[in-house]
Amino acid sequence: MQSPKEDMVACVKALEDVLLPCLPARELQAIDRSPHPSHHIDVERHARDFMDAAKKLQLYFLGLQREDQPTSAEQLKQEIGVMEEELNIKTEIIKKHERLIQSWKKELKDQLNKHNTELQKV
Repeated sequence: MQSPKEDMVACVKALEDVLLPCLPARELQAIDRSPHPSHHIDVERHARDFMDAAKKLQLYFLGLQREDQPTSAEQLKQEIGVMEEELNIKTEIIKKHERLIQSWKKELKDQLNKHNTELQKV
């Protein structure tokens, strides 16, 4: 099996081989009017060869594009990782707020005790 680079080079070479014999538009028009049937067959064969090579190249690039995209399992793992990280951050925020609430409760309890002590003195 060839490497991806060798595959691409082979596809480009095939396209070059097919394109080189193609004639400019004016000459193709002259061949269309030509009474020789062999001229028509050559043009059709070159066009068919070109289309085959173009399809192979398209399939090659589509294959590369699929290789670059993560599989659904990989994508789910990434999403789960992001969610777990987000959950950890939110858990830390909740713990921080719980500590703040506990300290406020303590301050309020201390103030209440202080006021009760003041009231008992009076």
